[in-house]
Amino acid sequence: MQVLLILLFIIFVAIGVPISFALGFVSFAGIASLSSIPNTVVFTKMFNGLNSFTLLAVPLFILAANLMNEGSISDRLIEVCNSAVGRVRGGLAHANILVSMIFAGISGSSQADTAGIGKILIPAMEKQGYDKKTAVGVTAASSTLGSIIPPSITMVVYAGIANVGTGALFMTGLVPGILLGLAIMAVVALGAKKKNFPKGEAVPVKEVLRQIWHSLPALMTPIILIGGICTGWFTPTESAAFACVYALLIGVFFYKSIKISRLPHILVETMKMSALSLFALATANALGELLSYYQLNLYVQQFFLGMPGGKLVFLVVVVFFFMFVGTFMDAVPAMILFVPIILPSATALGISPIILGLIVVVTLALGLVTPPYGLCLLLAGSISGITIEDSFKGVLPYFLSSVAVLVAMIVFSDFFLAIPAMLFPALF
Repeated sequence: MQVLLILLFIIFVAIGVPISFALGFVSFAGIASLSSIPNTVVFTKMFNGLNSFTLLAVPLFILAANLMNEGSISDRLIEVCNSAVGRVRGGLAHANILVSMIFAGISGSSQADTAGIGKILIPAMEKQGYDKKTAVGVTAASSTLGSIIPPSITMVVYAGIANVGTGALFMTGLVPGILLGLAIMAVVALGAKKKNFPKGEAVPVKEVLRQIWHSLPALMTPIILIGGICTGWFTPTESAAFACVYALLIGVFFYKSIKISRLPHILVETMKMSALSLFALATANALGELLSYYQLNLYVQQFFLGMPGGKLVFLVVVVFFFMFVGTFMDAVPAMILFVPIILPSATALGISPIILGLIVVVTLALGLVTPPYGLCLLLAGSISGITIEDSFKGVLPYFLSSVAVLVAMIVFSDFFLAIPAMLFPALF
C-alpha cells in the first residue's frame, strides 16, 4: 500500500496537480484504506495543524511585507542602499543584495522579497545595462535570505515542529544569513569586471546621511523585531503583529504613502498568499499522521544508526534530500512531513535540533531558486520575461556560492552554534 501511495503522489505532481491537493488526496486515500483509523482523522489533523498561535505569525509576516511594499518603504530602502554602494562597479547588484538582507529582517518571507524588491530592481538593473539573466539571478538568489535572516516564517514553523526556542533558532540563522549575502556579493564583485557591470554616480556623503535619516523608521524595523524577540519583549507571533501595526503607522502617518482605501485590497492579497502556504501545511499534517502510522521515523533512525560516517554523512544526506524535495515542494509542508521523521535520528546521533533546523531551512531556501518549482526563480523570471532555463543560468553562480556556505555550515556546525550561544547566552 505504501508503494501505491508513493506512486499516486508522484503521478499527481507529474501531471501538475497543486502540491497541497496532492498531499490531501494521498492522505485521504491512505487513511481510508486503514480500517483502524476513521476517515474524519484527515480533517481533524488538518484543522489541528493550523490551530496554533505560533503559525499565526505566517499571515501576519506576509501582511507586514505587503504593507511595506504598498507603503513604498521598500523603495526607500533601495534608495538608501543604492546611494551607499551604487558608485562601485556592479553597485546596483550589490544594493539589490543589501536591500534583500534588510528586507529579510522585516518580512520573514523569500517570496515577498522577490515580489516586492524584484518588481523595482529587476527593471532598474536592466535599464542601467545589466543583462536579464544577471538581474534575475541576483534578485532570486538574494531573496532566499528572507527565509534565513530572522525573523523567518520557515524558522517559526520548524521551531513549532521540533519544539525548540524560536529566539535561539533566529539567532543561529543571523550569522549564516549575513555570510550568504556576502558570498553572493563576492560573486557579483568577481564578475563585475569580467562582465563590465555598470556603476552609478557617486552620491555625496551628506545626501547619503539625509536618505538614511529619512529612511530611519524603515531601517529600525528589523532591529526592533529581532531585539524584541531576543530580549523577550514579545514572541515571534507578537513581533509579526507589531510589524504589521508599525508598517501601517509609518506608511499612513510618516511617509503618507498608504491610503486607507487600499487596505481591503492589501488584506485580500495577504489572505490569498497565506492560503497557499497554510492549506499545504494543513494537508501535510494529515499526511504526517499516515506516515506516523507506518512508523517511518523508526525505519529511518535504524538506517542512519547503522550507517558509517555518523553526523557528517547524516547531514549530507539531509541536504541532498531536502534539496531534491525543495525542487517541487514548498518549505512549510516539506518540514511538516519530513522533520518529524529525521529529528529522532539527528537526536540519536547527537546533532542539535537547532543546527538541524538551520541546515534544513537554508537547504529549502535554496530550493526556491531551483527548477521546476523554484518559486522565487519563477517570480523573478516572470518579472523580466525570460524562461525558467535562462533564469536558472543567471542564478547558478550565486546559487553555487550559497551552496559553498551551506557546506561550511555542515562541516563546522558546532562553530555556527557557538557564535549565537556566545552572543546570546540567555537563549541557549
